[in-house]
Amino acid sequence: MSRYRWRRNDRPLQGIYRDRENGWVFGVCAGLADVANFRTGTVRLIVTICLILFFWPIVIAYTAATLLFREKPLIYSGREDEYKFWRHRPGHDHWSHS
Repeated sequence: MSRYRWRRNDRPLQGIYRDRENGWVFGVCAGLADVANFRTGTVRLIVTICLILFFWPIVIAYTAATLLFREKPLIYSGREDEYKFWRHRPGHDHWSHS
């Protein structure tokens, strides 16, 4: 998912996020790949090579990124009529059984 996608009724995503939806561990590599417009596999390969060469600095940097980066908000990318159908909030809930 490109960082140029718009959230519905909001501004485009800015900054660095952890992408837990496309990530393996905490989504740091997927978030960095999204911001830099790289493939996620490329960023994972670079981080793995750096992890082998510089173990402790990379572990500390990854842990810091996990704690400091916010989680990426979910983005709806379907059709407009589906969005309106699922987001329609009538005065009472028709789906409840009470």
